[in-house]
Amino acid sequence: MANRTYGFGIIGAGMISHIHAKAINDIPHARIAGVFNINPAKADAFASQYQCKAHHQLEDMLADPAIDIVCICTPSGAHLEPALKSIAAGKHCLIEKPLEVTLEKSDAIINAAASAGVKIGVIFPSRFYPASMQLKKAVDENRFGNLVLGDAYVKWYRSAAYYKSAAWRGTWQLDGGGALMNQGIHSVDLLQWYMGPVASVQAFTANRQHKGIEVEDTVVAVLKFANGALGNIEASTAIFPGSLKKIELMGTAGSAVMEESTLIKWDFEQQLPADQDVHELMSKPKSTVGGAANPADLSTLGHQYQIEDMIDAVEKDKDPLVDGLEGRKSVEIVLAIYESARTGKMVTLPLNKT
Repeated sequence: MANRTYGFGIIGAGMISHIHAKAINDIPHARIAGVFNINPAKADAFASQYQCKAHHQLEDMLADPAIDIVCICTPSGAHLEPALKSIAAGKHCLIEKPLEVTLEKSDAIINAAASAGVKIGVIFPSRFYPASMQLKKAVDENRFGNLVLGDAYVKWYRSAAYYKSAAWRGTWQLDGGGALMNQGIHSVDLLQWYMGPVASVQAFTANRQHKGIEVEDTVVAVLKFANGALGNIEASTAIFPGSLKKIELMGTAGSAVMEESTLIKWDFEQQLPADQDVHELMSKPKSTVGGAANPADLSTLGHQYQIEDMIDAVEKDKDPLVDGLEGRKSVEIVLAIYESARTGKMVTLPLNKT
């Protein structure tokens, strides 16, 4: 429990900002103190709904001493400017995924925060579910033996209306990519968290349904990890009706599969007493929430856990679980996959930023 109540400012009043607001409202020691949106009417409507102060100038909100932490909920390719302004104002920042859409912009945010002594976190709520943590613990305890395969599947559906709902959707400049950079990046983050650094990728992208967008709606990538394991990423927003995302980890001594935030396979050569608890949880009803077909069909619980982690990091002066450097990793992998698809060549990591 925090020693005091932390005030949050929200930048951007689009769909994802409501997930942040609801999560903040579920935390006893957190409150929404203000909101800014480039469209004043949207800021006013948001403020009325969540009983906070609407700001029509970002600088006004950042000058408010009641705000300790800022949630940046602008389009993906428009994170840099509000992040730098927030950091300069001494505010800690929770930035919606991805951190930014280029490594240069990502590094600018990371470096500015380090210089100013403020904390930044990148929103990857999938890491914070108990099943995700359990899987990470099993990896860290070497229960899989030598990891052999690590796969991520995000086979979702988005309507034409989704891409038309905001001008930035489906653009390289502000969305940073399509099914992978926007929807699939959560699973990219989880996969590298479990499997470790990616050494090289070979990828293909396609546009199978959404012909009116600049970016891909389908991608397949083969990965080689630094530890020698291999892997696969499949992501799409063209698959009707969409299915829950899935992570599969396979090793010489164990295998596990997580569907959305639920473990559906948990088999190890060396059984532990705690495995019985996992199998009991597996027998219970599975989650059906996950945004497979509806981008608003998201639980707020992961965001709540991550916001609480950020408060704890500020309170105890430690790094949040997903700090800027952690958030950068998935951006680099996604950009490597795009480069491979564009050139038809295998791409090695780390990327050359020039």
